[in-house]
Amino acid sequence: MRLEVKERKKNKLVLEVSGETHTFINLLRENAWKAGCKQASYIVEHPYLSEPKIIIIGDSPKKILMEAADIILEQTDALKKEFSKLPISKQV
Repeated sequence: MRLEVKERKKNKLVLEVSGETHTFINLLRENAWKAGCKQASYIVEHPYLSEPKIIIIGDSPKKILMEAADIILEQTDALKKEFSKLPISKQV
Protein backbone atom coordinates (compact mmCIF):
# COMPACT_ATOMS: atom_id res chain seq x y z
CA MET A 1 0.00 0.00 0.00
CA ARG A 2 1.24 3.45 -0.90
CA LEU A 3 -0.46 6.71 0.04
CA GLU A 4 -0.15 9.89 -1.98
CA VAL A 5 -1.75 13.19 -0.98
CA LYS A 6 -3.71 14.54 -3.93
CA GLU A 7 -5.38 17.45 -2.15
CA ARG A 8 -4.95 18.92 1.30
CA LYS A 9 -6.95 21.73 2.84
CA LYS A 10 -7.71 22.61 6.44
CA ASN A 11 -10.75 20.34 6.65
CA LYS A 12 -10.33 18.14 3.56
CA LEU A 13 -7.89 15.42 2.60
CA VAL A 14 -7.83 13.42 -0.64
CA LEU A 15 -5.48 10.43 -0.67
CA GLU A 16 -4.67 8.07 -3.51
CA VAL A 17 -4.30 4.57 -2.07
CA SER A 18 -2.23 2.45 -4.43
CA GLY A 19 -2.48 -1.31 -4.33
CA GLU A 20 -5.89 -1.53 -2.65
CA THR A 21 -9.36 -2.38 -3.90
CA HIS A 22 -12.93 -1.34 -3.15
CA THR A 23 -12.99 -3.75 -0.21
CA PHE A 24 -10.33 -2.05 1.89
CA ILE A 25 -11.17 1.51 0.84
CA ASN A 26 -14.83 0.96 1.68
CA LEU A 27 -13.86 -0.44 5.11
CA LEU A 28 -11.71 2.64 5.74
CA ARG A 29 -14.50 4.97 4.55
CA GLU A 30 -17.09 3.30 6.78
CA ASN A 31 -14.86 3.56 9.84
CA ALA A 32 -14.01 7.18 9.07
CA TRP A 33 -17.71 7.89 9.62
CA LYS A 34 -17.48 6.15 12.99
CA ALA A 35 -14.42 8.28 13.79
CA GLY A 36 -16.47 11.46 13.42
CA CYS A 37 -15.91 12.85 9.95
CA LYS A 38 -18.42 15.13 8.24
CA GLN A 39 -18.04 13.37 4.89
CA ALA A 40 -16.22 10.23 3.78
CA SER A 41 -16.28 8.89 0.26
CA TYR A 42 -14.06 7.29 -2.32
CA ILE A 43 -13.75 7.17 -6.06
CA VAL A 44 -12.15 4.88 -8.61
CA GLU A 45 -12.06 6.83 -11.83
CA HIS A 46 -11.30 3.80 -14.03
CA PRO A 47 -11.35 0.18 -12.81
CA TYR A 48 -8.16 -0.81 -14.66
CA LEU A 49 -6.22 2.41 -15.12
CA SER A 50 -6.50 4.31 -11.85
CA GLU A 51 -6.01 3.82 -8.14
CA PRO A 52 -8.77 4.52 -5.60
CA LYS A 53 -8.90 7.88 -3.87
CA ILE A 54 -10.47 8.40 -0.46
CA ILE A 55 -11.92 11.80 0.41
CA ILE A 56 -12.26 12.80 4.06
CA ILE A 57 -13.86 16.04 5.22
CA GLY A 58 -13.86 16.90 8.90
CA ASP A 59 -12.18 18.93 11.60
CA SER A 60 -8.94 16.94 11.38
CA PRO A 61 -8.90 14.54 8.41
CA LYS A 62 -5.56 12.93 9.30
CA LYS A 63 -6.72 12.29 12.88
CA ILE A 64 -9.98 10.84 11.55
CA LEU A 65 -8.07 8.41 9.32
CA MET A 66 -5.81 7.41 12.20
CA GLU A 67 -8.86 6.74 14.39
CA ALA A 68 -10.50 4.78 11.54
CA ALA A 69 -7.36 2.63 11.28
CA ASP A 70 -7.48 2.01 15.05
CA ILE A 71 -11.13 0.93 14.75
CA ILE A 72 -10.19 -1.51 11.97
CA LEU A 73 -7.41 -2.96 14.15
CA GLU A 74 -9.86 -3.39 17.06
CA GLN A 75 -12.36 -5.13 14.76
CA THR A 76 -9.63 -7.41 13.44
CA ASP A 77 -8.51 -8.32 16.97
CA ALA A 78 -12.12 -9.11 17.94
CA LEU A 79 -12.49 -11.30 14.86
CA LYS A 80 -9.28 -13.19 15.66
CA LYS A 81 -10.54 -13.74 19.21
CA GLU A 82 -13.82 -15.18 17.90
CA PHE A 83 -11.98 -17.42 15.43
CA SER A 84 -9.86 -18.81 18.25
CA LYS A 85 -13.04 -19.93 20.06
CA LEU A 86 -14.24 -22.07 17.14
CA PRO A 87 -14.18 -25.80 17.85
CA ILE A 88 -12.54 -26.97 14.66
CA SER A 89 -11.45 -30.58 14.36
CA LYS A 90 -8.44 -31.74 12.39
CA GLN A 91 -10.65 -33.23 9.64
CA VAL A 92 -13.28 -30.96 8.15
